[in-house]
Amino acid sequence: MVIAGLVLAGIAAVVHVFIFYLESIAWTGALARKTFGTGTEEEAAVQKELAFNQGFYNLFLAIAVILGIIFYAAGQPAIGATLVFTGAGSMVAASLVLLITSPDKAAAALKQGVIPALGVIALAIGVAL
Repeated sequence: MVIAGLVLAGIAAVVHVFIFYLESIAWTGALARKTFGTGTEEEAAVQKELAFNQGFYNLFLAIAVILGIIFYAAGQPAIGATLVFTGAGSMVAASLVLLITSPDKAAAALKQGVIPALGVIALAIGVAL
């Protein structure tokens, strides 16, 4: 179960690196505007600074998970699991905030939150066994 948890958390990290890219690098581009429904390039430009900052939050969560996987693989399971639980757990919490505050964005919240939630659950079971 530990490996399944780490793999799922790793997939979630990759998703969050992609979200970072969309928010911090490609915010006014067609894919980001379509993904986030920000309208025209000019409309997206108004939100660019906020999106840039938000993207880095996603990147830092992904980095925590990736470092956790590395530490776990390097024989430091306590440090590794702590980092994975922190990063992936924060991804889950953020998706719940999105779901609660913006129910119209339920699909996005589920895309951001289900995989890390499954990773946290699997890792917790694996660590407990």
